[in-house]
Amino acid sequence: MEIIKNPWHWSVAGLLIGLTVPVLLILGNKSFGISSNLRHICAACIPANIGFFKYDWKKEAWNLFFVAGVLLGGFIGTHFMTNPQAIVINPQTIHDLTALGVKDFSNLMPNDIFSFGTLFSLRGFFFFVVGGFLVGFGTRYAGGCTSGHAIMGLSNLQLPSLVATVAFMVGGFVGTHFLLPLILK
Repeated sequence: MEIIKNPWHWSVAGLLIGLTVPVLLILGNKSFGISSNLRHICAACIPANIGFFKYDWKKEAWNLFFVAGVLLGGFIGTHFMTNPQAIVINPQTIHDLTALGVKDFSNLMPNDIFSFGTLFSLRGFFFFVVGGFLVGFGTRYAGGCTSGHAIMGLSNLQLPSLVATVAFMVGGFVGTHFLLPLILK
């Protein structure tokens, strides 16, 4: 159990994620992605007469089990396999975030930004509502999320996935270096 609790080298996760693509393609000609599951859930649960949700979502049920496994794995990891050591953060990152008013680095996500107390503040509105809308809109507009495009699309040499991945990265850089300081100040 100790080997699972300690941090692993990043290349192990990279190798396992990278092997997911050929395994899915070889075993069932399946595509990897997370964001499409919201569509599958809506198609299964909302019996509306909306064309976007009228398709055979049962063919993609395997992906719903994958997401359920991700949620279950996150729950198990959080409650039973937590690493007792402090989270290691680059000192420059701590310095930069401290300058923006973030002081609590005790959790994976800073409590100064992501807490129930900030949910109903202007800062929380930007992070949760505006940010959530932009992520959802961008995912729908790009035809998939970062995992679908960057992992599956790039490995299949799809030009739209390259464009989407570059746009995701540029958006992340702009958000981190320009928008985050405006929101946190």
